[in-house]
Amino acid sequence: MRIGVDASCWGNKRGFGRFTRELMTSLLEVDQRNEYVFFIDSKTADSFPLPEGALVDVVQTSASQVEAASADGRRSMSDVLAMSRKVFGHKLDLFFFPAVYSYFPIFNKTKVIVTVHDVIADRNPQLIFPNKRSMYFWKLKQNLAIRQADIVLTVSDYSKGRIEEYFGLSESRMRVVNEGTREEFRVFPNNGKMGGVLSRFGLEPGSRFLLYVGGISPHKNLNSLAEAFEKISARPDCEDVRLVLVGDYKDDPFFSAYPSLKKQFEEAGIDDKVIFTGFVSDEDLAMLYNAASLLVFPSLEEGFGLPAIEAMSCGTPVAASNTGSLPEVISGAGKFFDPRDPDDIARVAYEVLSSETLRSEMREAGLRRSRDFEWEKAARDAAKIFEEAVYG
Repeated sequence: MRIGVDASCWGNKRGFGRFTRELMTSLLEVDQRNEYVFFIDSKTADSFPLPEGALVDVVQTSASQVEAASADGRRSMSDVLAMSRKVFGHKLDLFFFPAVYSYFPIFNKTKVIVTVHDVIADRNPQLIFPNKRSMYFWKLKQNLAIRQADIVLTVSDYSKGRIEEYFGLSESRMRVVNEGTREEFRVFPNNGKMGGVLSRFGLEPGSRFLLYVGGISPHKNLNSLAEAFEKISARPDCEDVRLVLVGDYKDDPFFSAYPSLKKQFEEAGIDDKVIFTGFVSDEDLAMLYNAASLLVFPSLEEGFGLPAIEAMSCGTPVAASNTGSLPEVISGAGKFFDPRDPDDIARVAYEVLSSETLRSEMREAGLRRSRDFEWEKAARDAAKIFEEAVYG
């Protein structure tokens, strides 16, 4: 088969960018039978290296498709049609969108698979979009994508159920490919290299800290985490505990909760205990996972929850929301709380912080659970779905 791929999300720093990069890189390694053609906008192609093994067709556009399709942006119709025209010039058996986010119409007579990671933006638009115009164009784009798709792919059984329910899709059109974790995320010795990474972020080796990894966005529910951390900090035996928030808060094109979050920490008088790292490399992130006392994942909803798997791969205990996909992904390897109740978040986090025995048990359970999620397996599952879409 000849498979076209929208690679314009390659440079995205969030979950669907990771999904695009890791899944497609793994597919090129495990699937030697099929030919892949990456279609990528010129701005992204100039900024990010692509793996060997695929043909690459660069489309001249006026803006990066990731930035133009952000919560407060809108791609120009000329850029959208430029992508469509470029694809139309190729003979393809299948076209694959790793994220609906950067969808454009496919005019070829070919099968189409679109990945919808979640319905967070549809169910909670007030937490995602800064205005009604942005919401309107998102809904228009997503509805067109789902209407054209022969198969709608998603990343968890939870998301599959929500997508079927929200869009009225039959189960026969849905498929699931779980995400995975990279080999960079593993248990590391506590050595000088780790100490150097910690010191760059203002942390002492051996210091206790809660870690959050993800977007600094309203639906991530970080204001509830801030309130919970204030309660933890007030405990005499937790005065030394810090909160480290890993996520791009400067150049992220998405709707940001950073200003309100920063103000909340300042008004609570705990801003000196909170560290915003900004975007970090995978190498540094693996070290932060290893050094953290606990990963706290307070999202109101997730489609998958990749940081949980990455943390568990590093032997880091995970406490997460009891909603969305997180109970499915983490299973019995973590502790859960009500994300809308800061008291419950604080209670669970303190329970883990105060018990070395519990943390040790969670480390072992997390390491076992993380082995169920590999990008190679995800790639093989995706390849089977591609074959099914074309040949039935």
